Amino acid sequence: MSDRTAAVSRDTLETEIAVSLNLDGTGKAKFDTGVPFLEHMMDQIARHGLIDLDVYCKGDTHIDDHHTVEDIGITIGQAVKQAVGDKRGIRRYGHAYVPLDEALSRVVIDFSGRAGLVMKVPFTQKRIGTFDTELFSEFFHGFVNHAQVTLHIDCLRGHNAHHQIETVFKAFGRALRNALEVDPRLGNAMPSTKGTL
Repeated sequence: MSDRTAAVSRDTLETEIAVSLNLDGTGKAKFDTGVPFLEHMMDQIARHGLIDLDVYCKGDTHIDDHHTVEDIGITIGQAVKQAVGDKRGIRRYGHAYVPLDEALSRVVIDFSGRAGLVMKVPFTQKRIGTFDTELFSEFFHGFVNHAQVTLHIDCLRGHNAHHQIETVFKAFGRALRNALEVDPRLGNAMPSTKGTL
């Protein structure tokens, strides 16, 4: 298995982003995005996915956080797709259930080559501090469309919105780790009956 790292830059009139990652890392994370709550959530991806993740973004947060959150999701998706390569030898599917006090979420991912998101998170609050909870669907839409994965996210219970979101991100990190793990029994085989993903 070759080095599974990537560095991607994405510049638009709304954001300037640089993402670097290592899928076989130790969970090291470094963020400079101007959106602290998103950084806290991305830290969950890194730590629970054992992915080294470095994200820089200069965005139009003086308007709101929408473009920054969505475009970071897009760029991380591009970086994951680049780092995973042709997907030979990976487990392909991953899932995780993660609790945090009263909250419980389930995330299931398939590195199918087909973008699809089903997200059912009945947020109990519109905002966490100044952060709009609706922006998390924008983050995950951006990710799945550019990583080309199928992703199912369900918050099964919880009344604290911070806990709801944190369980989602922790479960997402663990599902990524599970799906991207190299399966020694596969060798260099493609985990698909079609022979391609």
